[in-house]
Amino acid sequence: MLSRKKHRLGSGELTNMLSRERRQKVGIPDVRGQAVLHAVINEHLVTGEPVGSKTVANKFSRAHGWSPATIRNIMGELEEAGYLEQPHTSAGRIPTDKGYRFYVDNLLGVLRLTDEDLRIINEQLLDTHDPERLMERTSSVLSSLSENVGIVVSPSMSSDTLEHIEFFSLADKKILVMMISAPNIVHNKIIRLEENFTQEELNRTARYLNTEFKGKSLSTIRDEILRLMHEERALFDRLLQTAIILCSQSIESDDLGQVYVEGTANILSKPDFNFQELRELLKTFEEKTRLVRILNECLSNDVSDKKDVKIVIGKENLVPSMQNCALITASYRVGGSQAIGALGVVGPTRIEYARVISVVSYVAHLLEKMMSKNTD
Repeated sequence: MLSRKKHRLGSGELTNMLSRERRQKVGIPDVRGQAVLHAVINEHLVTGEPVGSKTVANKFSRAHGWSPATIRNIMGELEEAGYLEQPHTSAGRIPTDKGYRFYVDNLLGVLRLTDEDLRIINEQLLDTHDPERLMERTSSVLSSLSENVGIVVSPSMSSDTLEHIEFFSLADKKILVMMISAPNIVHNKIIRLEENFTQEELNRTARYLNTEFKGKSLSTIRDEILRLMHEERALFDRLLQTAIILCSQSIESDDLGQVYVEGTANILSKPDFNFQELRELLKTFEEKTRLVRILNECLSNDVSDKKDVKIVIGKENLVPSMQNCALITASYRVGGSQAIGALGVVGPTRIEYARVISVVSYVAHLLEKMMSKNTD
């Protein structure tokens, strides 16, 4: 009788086996699956049409020797795992949100901006010193280079560093707040109070804030005044109470920053949205509060592993009107302050990820540099 020699698995073989089992268990594509997924997405990004196995085979047959039948089987496996879907039984496949997410996190390389892209960005931004004009131009550059919607959100009033503040009494218990923050950004806001203050009280409060709290944010000023009110200086109770009321009201409904949106017309030309989706999307772009919160959620809840640029894809968006969109965003800081703004691009999930990520990253760093330079 012939004896059978047992084969002991080496550590490398065992690791490969476990790796294959893990991929199969969680549905992670193997090397061939990743190559086909990459090809399907790249083709779909260009054409916007479902991609068939013959199209992929024409691109891969020479390099890999894969037949259309082999590729069709791989595409079927990718569909079963949720990375692709078939919009019609006779059509090819298109990427799902899960497919795009895997593509962004694992298959996307770094794309260097062209000299022409850099020239356009630098030409538009480097010679702009007025902060508001700078943010307007930034949203325009993001829109034109991405051919989608460019958005810039300035730092909120609550996080801005106080340079100077004035209060002016209006009718019906309304107060006009005029605040200059670094870097020379002017905020004008009308607030409504529950009691009347004389102009002299408002002037005295403004002098107090400008003298004692210059260089600090309104939210920090509010917290420090609350501490003072609990500790001492009963003589200044009325002054402190006025200051805390005015500071709180000034930042209560304006903890968002100014919003600059450019390129909504670009969305109208996209075949990725139907009429109802377009209508809801355009309504979202018109609602400042909603739009800022969407960008802030994107920055805080992003599930990608990109460091400086955050990407939220499709139904990862919590807002229904944005669930056919991709948001590619980044934050920027003004000088060494706590003032943080955001910028980004909104487009269909079929967006040119590599290019837009590079544009957003470069523009965010340049805007931060320009805003910080203006504070010097």
